[in-house]
Amino acid sequence: MSGVKAAPPTATGAAAVAAIAVREPVRRPGLVRGRSRRTLGLVALLLLLVLLCLLSLALGSRDVALGQTIDALLNYDPGNPDQAVIRELRIPRTAIGLAVGVGLGLAGVLMQGITRNPLADPGLLGITAGAFLAVTIASLTIDVSNTFALLWFAFIGAAVGAIFTYGVASLGRGGPTPIKLAIVGTTVSALFLALTTLLALRSVDAYNALLVWSAGSLTGSNLDSLNQAGVFVVAGVVLALTLGRPLNALALGEDVARAQGQRVGLTRALAGIGIVMLAGTATAMGGPIVFVGLVVPHVARAITGPDYRWILPYALMLAPILLLVADIVARLIMAPRELPVGLVTVMIGGPFFIALVRKRRIAEL
Repeated sequence: MSGVKAAPPTATGAAAVAAIAVREPVRRPGLVRGRSRRTLGLVALLLLLVLLCLLSLALGSRDVALGQTIDALLNYDPGNPDQAVIRELRIPRTAIGLAVGVGLGLAGVLMQGITRNPLADPGLLGITAGAFLAVTIASLTIDVSNTFALLWFAFIGAAVGAIFTYGVASLGRGGPTPIKLAIVGTTVSALFLALTTLLALRSVDAYNALLVWSAGSLTGSNLDSLNQAGVFVVAGVVLALTLGRPLNALALGEDVARAQGQRVGLTRALAGIGIVMLAGTATAMGGPIVFVGLVVPHVARAITGPDYRWILPYALMLAPILLLVADIVARLIMAPRELPVGLVTVMIGGPFFIALVRKRRIAEL
């Protein structure tokens, strides 16, 4: 008599096996060593970020010696003009660069995680432009002078931009594919920026300020505005860092995520709140800076692998590093004049975006 053959696993059984495999990963000998390397990588990025903060304080149209920079932080002399430049202008600019970079980087990771779209970015999908339009409307028509109030307008504009872009891209066959989202998001962003420019034409002063701010700028803000906006940045960071495990499950597909007991709808809702808070705050402080949220998640993923529990903290470090480097370049490349930092991020992110689109595996998604 022939041996009894095992019955093939059913679809439900396969999902259960996948869920167990994800919930209880196989312990490999190199796993702990990999974690150690990732931890050391985070420490190295933190040290690099500290160094870039010092360079951001020292370099510009008026270079300041590193010793004077440290004295301005530890032993401030109000009568020293170099130290005054650092305390009055460059410390707020550097701090805002840190906050804006963190907001854009984590928002990009969350967007790519919940949409499973490698082209997702707050600047490409209409979120940044929507926030920018809302802040402009509030500034020109309602005479809002409170940064806290402007932030709420930025949140509303970011949410409207995201919903509008996703809704239009969902129409037609195939639903919101990555390429459709990128095309619709770029169109919506151009439309919102055109409306913003038309509104700013009502005032010469507002239009002149818009010319610089619309390209992305870290100047013009102060620590008071950062203190008000910092609450939302911190809340968004905490929320984003708690979503690593749910995003890992979602990356395997909705069925596997539900088999693990994850609430897919709740994960997307929480991530959406985090995206609006982070991208809206970054836009309110720095203007529509694009491509940071696109480039940083891919760089973090290349270093850490597909685990969002590591991608998120790496993006937390890499995004402000990228933005501070771009800001330093923007100050030095045409010194004593300065370029808007958003132009430098476009020069970095534009070729990166084209390379992603040209990959056949992304074009076929």
